[in-house]
Amino acid sequence: MKAIVMTATGSPDVLQYQDIPEPQIALPTHIKVKLAAAGVNPVDTKIRQNGIFYDQPLPAVLGCDGAGTVVEMGSSASRFKLGDKVWFCHGGLGREQGNYAEYNVLDERWVSLMPNSLSFAEAAALPLVLITAWGGLFDRGGLQQGQTVLIHAGAGGVGHVGIQLAKHKGARVITTVSSEEKADFVRALGADEVILYSRDDVVSSVLSLTEGKGADLVFDTVGSPVFKENINATAHFGRIITLLAVDNIDLTEARMRNLLMGFELMLTPMLRDLDEARDKHVQILQQCALWIDDGLLKPHIGQELPLQQAAKAHRLIETGHTTGKIVLSLAES
Repeated sequence: MKAIVMTATGSPDVLQYQDIPEPQIALPTHIKVKLAAAGVNPVDTKIRQNGIFYDQPLPAVLGCDGAGTVVEMGSSASRFKLGDKVWFCHGGLGREQGNYAEYNVLDERWVSLMPNSLSFAEAAALPLVLITAWGGLFDRGGLQQGQTVLIHAGAGGVGHVGIQLAKHKGARVITTVSSEEKADFVRALGADEVILYSRDDVVSSVLSLTEGKGADLVFDTVGSPVFKENINATAHFGRIITLLAVDNIDLTEARMRNLLMGFELMLTPMLRDLDEARDKHVQILQQCALWIDDGLLKPHIGQELPLQQAAKAHRLIETGHTTGKIVLSLAES
C-alpha cells in the first residue's frame, strides 16, 4: 500500500511517500479500515522533529486520527459490519502504525461509527482535538454552566472545537486570536468575547470583561509563553489546564489565588496502555457524534491536501497560524 513514512527525525523532508506492506489482521478482535482521510496534528510535527515515543527503529507511519471504511474483520469482531464508516484516534506514536496510509488495522474496541452528517475528511479532523478539548474543559477543568472560560488560540484545532463544547455546556467563552479574520471565525463558532492578542493585553482584557474577577477556567493551548500571564487572568479559586509542558514558572501568585492547575495530555492512555481511559475516549467520540448530527458541533478544515503532500501539511502547521484543522485525503476514497 501507499503510505507516508517518517524515515528519520528532522525537517518535513524526512516524510517520504512510499510503498510499504499492507497491514494484516492478527487478532480475532481486529478490524481493517480502508482509510479515506487522516488528520494532521501538532504532535505529529513534534514526533517528526524529536523522535517517536518508543525505543523502536524507524521508519514509522505517523498520524493519530483516521476515518474510513471497515473492509475486513477478525473472527470475533462484532461491533461493526463490512462497509461501516468509522473514525478513531489510534497509532501514529511509533509503535502501532499511524494513519498516513491507505489501510490500518486496529482493535475494534478503539473505533466508533462516524457521524452520519460528516465527510471522511471532516471526521478525520476531529478525534484527537475533540478528546483533548473535552478532557481539558470538562474532565480536568470541571467547567460548569454559567462559568466563564478563557480559551487560548480559539481559531486553532483544539480551540475551535473547545469553543463549541464550552458553549454547549452553557459557559461564557472568552478566546484569544491573532487577527480580525480569525475573530470573525470564532464569533461564528459562538465565542462571546474575542481578544486580539496581537493588539491588546490579554490579562487586562480578561479582567475588564469579568469586572476584575478573572476567568473561572483558563484553557491554555500555548504553554510557557503565556502560562505565567494565565495565572493573573484566572479567578481566585479558579482552574488552569494546559496542554503543554511548563518550565520555570513562579507559582507564588497561583498559590495566593488558591488555583487548581492541571495538564491535559490525551495521548497518555495510548502511551501507557490504560484501556479503561481509552474506552472513555471512544465514549466521547460517540457522544460528540450525536451532537454533530444534531448540528451542535462542526469541524472546520483549513486545508485539505492529498496524502502525498504530508510534508507541506507539516510546514503549514509549524507556522502556528493555521485555522481549524489540516487533513490529508486519499484520492481514491
